[in-house]
Amino acid sequence: MDSSEHGASVTSPGVAIGGTLPPGLTEEEAEEMQVELTKVDDEIQTLRQVLVAKERHAAELKRRLGIGPLSEIKQNINKGWHDVQCSNAYLSASATLEDIGRSDAYKRTQETLSQAGQMTSAAFSTMGSAIRNRFGEMRALPYSNSGSNFSMRHSLSMPAMRNSPSFKSFEDKLDNVK
Repeated sequence: MDSSEHGASVTSPGVAIGGTLPPGLTEEEAEEMQVELTKVDDEIQTLRQVLVAKERHAAELKRRLGIGPLSEIKQNINKGWHDVQCSNAYLSASATLEDIGRSDAYKRTQETLSQAGQMTSAAFSTMGSAIRNRFGEMRALPYSNSGSNFSMRHSLSMPAMRNSPSFKSFEDKLDNVK
């Protein structure tokens, strides 16, 4: 088979790369390889066409069966999750986590964190009550001597506020939290 049988698409490799053949290849071997390459390229193209036809057929079957994209995604996710759960890595990690959950160190840490959470919650609750009480006291204060409306900013900066029982109580509670 010579290059003239395949028209312009099959040329001698020597012509394609500037008139020289790769070392160790004869003109005849290069032509045979070029013909084989053309056949493989044709087979690849045929396989692509077959694959497209098969994909269309599969899509039509799925449509007729009522399998939509969402159900397909759900099925893929379920299968993937099942595969993960059956994997050695997951089983090993799961067993390790169970061992950790049964350990004394974990139980002590869990109890400590639980107590810390309860104490923090109580501290915030107490702090909220103290702030609410203080705002109540401040609302009850009369207007200033100049006759203008009561200024919250001015009241907060006044030494009298820092000496009030509510503020002292609030300070004490914050010190206890520390």
